[in-house]
Amino acid sequence: MASIFTKIINGEIPCYKIAEDENFFAFLDINPNAKGHTLCVPKKEVDRIMDLDEETYLGLMAFSRKVGKAIEASINCNRVGITVIGLEVPHVHVHLIPLNEMKEATFQHKVAPAKEEFMAIADKIRSKIE
Repeated sequence: MASIFTKIINGEIPCYKIAEDENFFAFLDINPNAKGHTLCVPKKEVDRIMDLDEETYLGLMAFSRKVGKAIEASINCNRVGITVIGLEVPHVHVHLIPLNEMKEATFQHKVAPAKEEFMAIADKIRSKIE
């Protein structure tokens, strides 16, 4: 059965898309730790990051860096944190979280932007993708 992320990539579930190329997809987390919290995923559905082939792993990190730089350029934050946990969804995903305080990295602090704010944030980040 396809993961929720595969369904998002395939357009079966809507998302606030940030970036896409032939191998990777980035979209806003709908349960974010901070405004601009973005997920980067390989289009290839693999459960564990250490099971990715080296080319896909390195490509995911390069794609995540590109998206992270766009987040830094568009969201007021001290830095963009990066984490890979992988317990919630059986599809590799990199969390890019704009950080001003440690609590934003704990996954116990959440924010709830309105739909219009999600759209504005996505537009702002997308405009900074190089």
